Amino acid sequence: MAQDREGPAGEFRNVLTLAMKTIAGEPELSVSFGAEAPSLQGKKAKLPQISTELDRQEVAITRGIADSFAMRLANHDDGVHNRYRPEGKNARAMFEAVEQARVECIGARAMPGMAQNLTAMLQDRYHKKMAGRPATKKDAPLEEAVALLVRERLTGAPPPDDAKALVELWRPWVEEKAAGHLDHLTDAMTDQAAFARMSRDIIAALDMADELGEDPDESDDSDENEEAEPDSGDQQETPEGEEQESQQSAAEELQDAEGETDASEMDAQQLDVDDMPDDMDSEESPDGEEPWRPQLPFSSLSNEDFYRVYTNQFDEEIAAEDLCDSEELSRLRNYLDKQLSNLQGVVARLANRLQRRLMAQQNRSWDFDLEEGLLDASRLTRVVIDPLHALSFKVEQDMQFRDTVVTLLLDNSGSMRGRPITVAATCADILARTLERCGVKVEILGFTTRAWKGGQSREKWLAAGKPGNPGRLNDLRHIIYKSADTPWRRARRNLGLMMREGLLKENIDGEALIWAHNRLLGRTEQRRILMVISDGAPVDDSTLSVNSGNYLEKHLRQIITDIENRSPVELIAIGIGHDVTRYYKRAVTIVDAEELGGAMTEKLAELFEERAPKQVKREPAKPRRRLN
Repeated sequence: MAQDREGPAGEFRNVLTLAMKTIAGEPELSVSFGAEAPSLQGKKAKLPQISTELDRQEVAITRGIADSFAMRLANHDDGVHNRYRPEGKNARAMFEAVEQARVECIGARAMPGMAQNLTAMLQDRYHKKMAGRPATKKDAPLEEAVALLVRERLTGAPPPDDAKALVELWRPWVEEKAAGHLDHLTDAMTDQAAFARMSRDIIAALDMADELGEDPDESDDSDENEEAEPDSGDQQETPEGEEQESQQSAAEELQDAEGETDASEMDAQQLDVDDMPDDMDSEESPDGEEPWRPQLPFSSLSNEDFYRVYTNQFDEEIAAEDLCDSEELSRLRNYLDKQLSNLQGVVARLANRLQRRLMAQQNRSWDFDLEEGLLDASRLTRVVIDPLHALSFKVEQDMQFRDTVVTLLLDNSGSMRGRPITVAATCADILARTLERCGVKVEILGFTTRAWKGGQSREKWLAAGKPGNPGRLNDLRHIIYKSADTPWRRARRNLGLMMREGLLKENIDGEALIWAHNRLLGRTEQRRILMVISDGAPVDDSTLSVNSGNYLEKHLRQIITDIENRSPVELIAIGIGHDVTRYYKRAVTIVDAEELGGAMTEKLAELFEERAPKQVKREPAKPRRRLN
């Protein structure tokens, strides 16, 4: 019965889950569907949400992602991978990308249907990632170009249309340096260890040999030789020589150890494995990484040298309704309504004005004389004249304008307490309802920390002996007030949570932007808009007390630059009493929180008018408004 209620979309999810388990050979595989970016962690796979319409292209893309995950589980061994993985960041990124290309190509060569699904997935990925044609090699990731060239060698399939410019920028140089190595990859495609060795040869040929680290095969040989030395008759006959070599080796090791100790700011021997930062642990465990690393323009930015996360063990992503009970949510919502009874009328009028401006761009057109749909009243006269004439129906054409999702990311820091957070909650509430009427899906998110002064992350750092340069040192709390697929009427009460005493604490904007951005990338809509509302620069006393004063701000600037220049997500910001124009290209600063409603509606209207929608099928005969 449950499957019947879910309809065709539910049946498709069940079949896809079974297919993944079969291909991967993992009966315990757990598969979930949601709005977040697709991911594979251990035996847990997260796939994009499936719409009830089961659009053909959407189905093919989702099947491609599922096949990619399943082939990785079936043909990838983490132990072998970690053994041959390079040490340097750039070399490691290329090694990861080429390995994922290998496991996908195994499936593409064996099953033509899977090849089509994987191609649809790649085309969609690069359509979203390559917002514009890369002008220089700096804008075209080398590891992705090499992975696509490997795919071309293994399957004969050309790069996706949106990735051809990326590949052609690098092809001459890569072919000149590593053509011989690429030509022999097919022979080792099903042998992960042999393929990994060839991948390291390719990386070395591309002038990154210094990032490979120690050759694992040579180290194994040396270990075997060392184990065999005591059994050697020659060495037993010359114990003096053996003792001398042993003393010399011990002296060299002591010298190296002293050098490492001098260069380090902490004594690693004082830390247990469990006390090591979580981001360091994740370096050795790729289960949490997505199969096509790096998928995002800044997928590994949080682990770069200039920004680290000491531990994400205590971070929290939680729905608003899970932070307090239903009765309290209702009480907080009533309190919010009473606080802004006067402002609600003003914001509602602004929202209605926004709705009229948006609806003016939705030039409606219809397909007539159909056998099903809405009854066409204008054709009823024909039925009166000729009773034998069949009834005529009409269906409104789909429009690109409706294929849009907007995320409102609200700063839930302590400095927003009082009037600013109350106004922000009300404006988000009314705008979500307004955009929903226009066919635009809206997601409302909030970001803060779980504690003041660091919380459990800082306690863990103190227990570890205060290692130097810990990076971000607080417990994040990312709150989902309304997901994009949740109707406004269901999520209305959740916004009252912002009125709860003790919720608003510190703000770490950079990682919140990554979180909201990644959720948008997981959406199927063609146009994705991210609006940030904040009243100040990122501040977390625990983090800034043990790092540089601009540590969080520098990270935020880098994230903003990456989104604005390398992501298909459109980013806008509104600062309340704080100049955000020095961070964001598209931004506005307001002095009083009362101006927030007008600023939000105006910026959204401008954004929609910048790129007025085009009709998908045909243009109406008499559009209401000329499109820009």
